[in-house]
Amino acid sequence: MESVFQSYLDGLVVWLPKVGLAVFVLFVFFMFSKMIKRVITKVSYGLKLDEHIAVLASRIIGVLLLLFGFVSALGVLGVNVSAMIAGLGLTGFALGFALKDTISNILSGVLILLHQPFEMGDHIKIAGFEGDVVAIDLRYTELAKDGDKILIPNAKLFTNPIVVCNVSESECLNSN
Repeated sequence: MESVFQSYLDGLVVWLPKVGLAVFVLFVFFMFSKMIKRVITKVSYGLKLDEHIAVLASRIIGVLLLLFGFVSALGVLGVNVSAMIAGLGLTGFALGFALKDTISNILSGVLILLHQPFEMGDHIKIAGFEGDVVAIDLRYTELAKDGDKILIPNAKLFTNPIVVCNVSESECLNSN
């Protein structure tokens, strides 16, 4: 019984510093992630970038830093992380393929928010739809016409010609 207790105590002496260091590594990456998020928010505010883009960039970078910190902490514990990284690569490929339309809409939304081909309140026509731009989100652009709400995926806005009417709605409608 005493030898079992002694082996547990020896194991604890070996693993306790490793676990402490792994927790410290996670804490450092967590704090670094928070700091980088704040920096991105302040820089984007100073550069007058769209709020959606700043939030998206800070979240992506924050998650990547936390993921890197988690893998680093596992490496400190002695886990072979090369197989895990290969698995993460395959998982990322599968998720990217499965979510290609959603990712396409989000990237198109980022480009629309950066280039601003139209603004809130503009009357636009796109691929058989038209209306006043009510909201521009990362996935959809919302149009309103005659009390109807029309959600157009941003990938469609990015790949199809857009007519932005600079005149009143009635003149734009008669220009067909």
